[in-house]
Amino acid sequence: MITLYSGPLSLFSRKVEIALREKHLAFERIMVPFNQTTGYDPKHPEVVAINPKQQVPVLNDDGIVLYDSTVILEYLEDAYPEPPLLPLCPGARARCRLDELYADEIMAERTLEKHYAVLEDRLAGRDFFGDAVSVADIALFMSVLFSLRLGGPSLAPFDGLSRWFERLKLRPAFTQAAVEIAEADRRLSFPLKRA
Repeated sequence: MITLYSGPLSLFSRKVEIALREKHLAFERIMVPFNQTTGYDPKHPEVVAINPKQQVPVLNDDGIVLYDSTVILEYLEDAYPEPPLLPLCPGARARCRLDELYADEIMAERTLEKHYAVLEDRLAGRDFFGDAVSVADIALFMSVLFSLRLGGPSLAPFDGLSRWFERLKLRPAFTQAAVEIAEADRRLSFPLKRA
């Protein structure tokens, strides 16, 4: 049985949840308590014991314990290859990994419109960042979702990116993540101050 320690407003945990659902894998989700004042404090004892980074996500697949969303996604692809979330072609696979890295580590708030333009060009009229839904789409979707929920720039000037985002929001795994994050925001977040 797969167990996932997740957080209500953890972008990286939600990436893993989407991947598990896209792969139609049953899992038990343990939602780690969180509040806006103190965050994940006190830290969940099982997460602290399992993950030296002391943060979610943490995945336990019958004794195989992993942390870091990228490592977890790579494991899921190896252990449960169908349906694939990484392309088969080595070049496309590498591009997918770079797109995930772009979503996780490069997109920064002050330059989001520039990043949106880069992503618009990368899509080049396609439905997804690869031939089918992939790890890149999951990571980029979560980065764009978090940007929008925190008051970042609109996708309106980026027609292809906007259509891609709306297309993914219709997929059940993505819908569930977006709905749960919105609900967690209502319960846990301070109202954002708009300029």
